[in-house]
Amino acid sequence: MEKRIYLDNAATTYVSSEVLNEMLPCFNTIYGNSSSLHSFGRDAMAIVDRAKDRIAKAINAEKSNEIYFTSGGTEANNWAIKGIAYANKDKGNHIITSAIEHDSIIESCNALRREGFRVTFLPVDENGLVNIADLMHFIDKETILISIMAVNNEIGTIQNVKAIAKTAHENGIIFHTDAVQGIGALKFDVQDMEIDLMSMSAHKIYGPKGIGALYIRNGIKIEDLIDGGNQERGKRGGTTNVPAIAGFGKAVEIANRDLVVNQQKLRAIRNYFLEQVFEKIPNVKLNGHPLQKIQGTVNLSFDFIEGESLLMLLDMNGIAVSTGSACTSGSLEPSHVLKALGLSNELAQGSIRFSFGKAITKKEVDYVVEKLVESVEKLRNISPIKDGKRKN
Repeated sequence: MEKRIYLDNAATTYVSSEVLNEMLPCFNTIYGNSSSLHSFGRDAMAIVDRAKDRIAKAINAEKSNEIYFTSGGTEANNWAIKGIAYANKDKGNHIITSAIEHDSIIESCNALRREGFRVTFLPVDENGLVNIADLMHFIDKETILISIMAVNNEIGTIQNVKAIAKTAHENGIIFHTDAVQGIGALKFDVQDMEIDLMSMSAHKIYGPKGIGALYIRNGIKIEDLIDGGNQERGKRGGTTNVPAIAGFGKAVEIANRDLVVNQQKLRAIRNYFLEQVFEKIPNVKLNGHPLQKIQGTVNLSFDFIEGESLLMLLDMNGIAVSTGSACTSGSLEPSHVLKALGLSNELAQGSIRFSFGKAITKKEVDYVVEKLVESVEKLRNISPIKDGKRKN
């Protein structure tokens, strides 16, 4: 294998050296339980508090005590959906979300449906955007929560979060957004954007796996997540993961610090990649909004081939890509996101997600395009469907 090029950063990223250096002392120097009252515990709690301060500052939360650590984005999403539903069921039983949410949102909503809650899955247009008029149409007196992701994890489309949140609040409804794919790619201001709850995760921004957070605006009524000790102000019991929290706080700080530079580089790389692909490979479709999207994620559908076969050929050449969300990689069903955009089963199953990281080089992109051209040509030559017609 000549090279190893990682283009699956939407699934996870490596831990940066700055983040790792922040974490290392927490394993064998500052190793106390942050809930302990002695000096070892206080030293650990100081690290936790610093991480909360960093995250709160990055998203312009009013207070750092609005940041609650979780095991990741999936847990944060589950807590937001179920916690709000259970705590506010005396006001109503209706939740609105979109058809292209992450599975942790969709399955949380499905679990609530089995308990008698009503859930509306809003359609999206061909670019993956929620229509405000559709949203307003489905709001009723029983609606207690609207949850719309900030950035889609498969196609990179950016939703009009501020407008959606404003619509929710004009109708007295709580608003949550899954910002797992947005942190590091967009500037978030939870006060200006009127966000009540926001899910985040460290491993998408060069932080460690197994740590995330839920921003909960003070005053929002939400049921506790885990019964136990008094960690996280009594809302999520369990010994605090100090090393991971330290890494998360540092990762968010770095992501905010380097946001403009990183996005400028990713924009240039993305545009160069697409120019090369469209010039050298016919019958390719770009999925998602052409402009209103983050720079690092590119989702392409290739006519007449299967995405999984293309993924395997690229992997044999040392190139790591994805056919969609890593959380659904074991499913044989076409992506629910691409189906919601109106793609046929064949086109949806012929799709690949290329998600670039900040260390990518133009030389590496040239190699990827070279192997992509070869792989697509090879698969199309053996495909039963070619040039839009089925072979005899």
